[in-house]
Amino acid sequence: MQVTERIDAERAWTATALAGVAALVLGSLAFSDAVYRGFVWHYFWGPVYADANNAVCAVHSGGSVELLYNQVACQQAVTSGAVVAEPGYTLVSEVGYMVVLLFGLIGVLQLLRRLDVGRDRGLFFALVPFMLFGGALRVVEDANDAVPEGVTQAIAYPWNTLIISPIIYFTVFFVTLGSLLVTVWLRREGYVETYMWPMAAVGSAAFLLTFGYLVSLGLTADYVEFYPQVLLSVVLIATALAGGIYLGVDRFRPEINAGTGLIGLVVLWGHAIDGVANVIAADWLGALGVDAVYSPKHPANAFIISTAETILPTSLLTALGSSWPFLLVKLVVALAVVWIFDREIFEESPRYALLLLTAIVAVGLGPGTRDMIRATFGI
Repeated sequence: MQVTERIDAERAWTATALAGVAALVLGSLAFSDAVYRGFVWHYFWGPVYADANNAVCAVHSGGSVELLYNQVACQQAVTSGAVVAEPGYTLVSEVGYMVVLLFGLIGVLQLLRRLDVGRDRGLFFALVPFMLFGGALRVVEDANDAVPEGVTQAIAYPWNTLIISPIIYFTVFFVTLGSLLVTVWLRREGYVETYMWPMAAVGSAAFLLTFGYLVSLGLTADYVEFYPQVLLSVVLIATALAGGIYLGVDRFRPEINAGTGLIGLVVLWGHAIDGVANVIAADWLGALGVDAVYSPKHPANAFIISTAETILPTSLLTALGSSWPFLLVKLVVALAVVWIFDREIFEESPRYALLLLTAIVAVGLGPGTRDMIRATFGI
């Protein structure tokens, strides 16, 4: 890409981003009920606000916002016609985040071009520890919510919003971006030969420190447990599934792996972690000696489980549970992604291919790591 074309693309992206922000701000000011209260607050900020305050829901009645701490009161608020936001995702919010993600990827692509990095596959592997870090960091907020009454939270509102979905994605992004900028600068100044290993080290250190903090809570805090068997089960089963599929494909249909190489294994592993963590958390914690119940937070996951409970025979549900179809879907989709990203895609646009694959792994490995670690600590 010529320099002038790159600059034009950067300016177009920046102008579009500013226009989008301006439209939301002006729309919220001019049509506060419809745009802000009925859309921005209802689907995006309201769920974060309720989650940050460990409430069942937040109610926006027009002039004020009230936090409610029982489901009956929340249902009554819905019946009364108030705008009610509950922690978690909705179809509207997930579509919105998807649009932001895709648009953000274009911006990151422009940044990588300006920095003249991202053509080497090493960047992909350097980013994997940051995905693990993001999942572990989200569990810090789960532990924060588990603090019993009378005990001071380690991270209070509003700072805890920085580690609540989806804002945590921006938090982790800026940590990752800062690491990239620093390590690229170190390489250009001659302090290191490559930016990828130092960057991977930063991400690994961030993950290990965060996980270490959670382990310390598990060993010292009464409100946090520690079930290493959950962590081991998820990692071992996911690794066996991903490795088995990858090796089987490499043996019988090697052209599927030809484009992605070992990146394909990481794609499979990241989504296997997500799928296995959900299956164990939903159906098999009792078998592992964990007295806890977790429900799916994402509409897609909930839909698959609900459909399975409707169409599968009772005998099969009793034997295997109702969440295993989610794991199956995750593995099939991950393998399809590996198949789609052939050599031609990498030859035509290596940066964009690596960026898309990074995002695809992140949306599986990040939430999967969170679910796995949360169940490991019983929170």
